[in-house]
Amino acid sequence: MTLKKWAVILGGSKGLGLATAKKLAEHGYSLLILHRDRKTDLPAIEKEFESIRTNISELHSFNADAINPDKRQELVREIQDILGEGERIHVLVHSIAKGNLKPMLPSSGNILGHQDFAITLNAMALSLYDWVQEIIKAGINDKDMRIVSFTSEGNTKAISGYGAVSAAKATLEAITRNMAVELAPLGIKVNCIQAGVTETDSFRVIPNSEQIKEHAQKRNPFNRLTTPEDVANVVYLLSRDEARWITGSIIKVDGGESLR
Repeated sequence: MTLKKWAVILGGSKGLGLATAKKLAEHGYSLLILHRDRKTDLPAIEKEFESIRTNISELHSFNADAINPDKRQELVREIQDILGEGERIHVLVHSIAKGNLKPMLPSSGNILGHQDFAITLNAMALSLYDWVQEIIKAGINDKDMRIVSFTSEGNTKAISGYGAVSAAKATLEAITRNMAVELAPLGIKVNCIQAGVTETDSFRVIPNSEQIKEHAQKRNPFNRLTTPEDVANVVYLLSRDEARWITGSIIKVDGGESLR
């Protein structure tokens, strides 16, 4: 009996997560996609999922709050029931984009507060660690599991209104490095992709996103933005056997945009 290759994608209904789902499906992965979307958006999202299902044997989607501790435990139990005998999670992709984009001075709207930081860090950084621990606890991690998350150039650069997300990205990278070391005895590899400016729904809500987009295109040696497919291609590369010696890395996928 051939065991299915399984990938869990946290935040897989749009943007980088959806592009990654499509890419992994092209290469034989069965998918478990978690997302949190409004009912009005579900028909379009389900249409995307149905197009993926034409190419793979299984895709299970859950429109649920993956950040809530009780719900996370419930979802992991559901995943356990779906996995066949001997099957494990080979790839875990974290693409949750839930953060507060508020200024630090009250020039426009509410200022960034402590709770805004807490919500953003929990969703965009700590939830990765929580999910990994829950999967290990359930015993459904592959002995060669690959974990991939997404950061941005805002990890080191100050962008107006991006303070909470910037803190989350820096935290995410620190968690990546430490998990790479401490989970190595389990065979787990952990990496983070620093994508170039990519025009997604989450990018468009960043203050002054149009100016950021124009500046990124001018800086990029190829005179274009990074696409979700560019990023998904590297997630797939990191899932391959040949990438088993890559761990704890922050990998730039930006066409050289950050070089100047």
